[in-house]
Amino acid sequence: MTTNLNIIGIIPARMGSSRFPGKPLAKILGMPMVGHVYFRSKMSKTLNEVYIATCDQVIGDYADSIGAKWVMTKDIYKEPPERVSEAAINIEAKTGEKIDIVVMIQGDEPMTFPEMIDAALEPMLKDFSIQITNLMAPIKTREEHDDPNCPKVVVDTNNFAMYFSREPIPSWKKGGKDFPMWKQVCIIPFRRDFLFKFNEMPATPLEKVESIGVLRAMEHGYKVKMVPENFETHAVDTAEDLRLVEKLMEKDPLVKLYARN
Repeated sequence: MTTNLNIIGIIPARMGSSRFPGKPLAKILGMPMVGHVYFRSKMSKTLNEVYIATCDQVIGDYADSIGAKWVMTKDIYKEPPERVSEAAINIEAKTGEKIDIVVMIQGDEPMTFPEMIDAALEPMLKDFSIQITNLMAPIKTREEHDDPNCPKVVVDTNNFAMYFSREPIPSWKKGGKDFPMWKQVCIIPFRRDFLFKFNEMPATPLEKVESIGVLRAMEHGYKVKMVPENFETHAVDTAEDLRLVEKLMEKDPLVKLYARN
């Protein structure tokens, strides 16, 4: 996908995760998780560059060891978009180039495929009125539907988000299993100015209740375009997830390509 826009991927990562301390450097197949996310993101055909944004020198040192670009940010942020926003400002100051779109790629998505990033960006490249997009993938099991670590989303007929929840929506017992159910996949492109606007918006009640950041945009009246994808991925929220993902990635075709990117 060719474009004249300056599109940057930023991976927010910090060691102080409440649910899984040290998660970015937890190893999968011998490589820290954030390394998997970085190398796979670099394979995107749409991103001009990829940066790791962190407040921890140990993560910066690891980034140096693999030749990854990284940005040091303040250790004050509770939400990833805040860290990504500071990183974007620092990147613009360093490069002297204005960013058009910032893709927030969560550091706990080590199974990310580059095509997922390209797909998330496609609606923005076709429609300049879209300010934010988010990937969604099918929920395939009752266990995943019930799992509070798996954010769910329901959408309208044009694939704009209607609501996100960590609760099982739509209701499985009332027939939800008979039509597609979706989970949020945390690859989230923002137009540059909207990213800064998003961080200026007051946090909202539903955002806090559900612990899902994009609800803030919706509660302030903005639409979130959801983009379906069907890659087999799994985010890492717990040590148990880490073991599962390592098993799933044993035959992953992208791992052997890392050194070429």
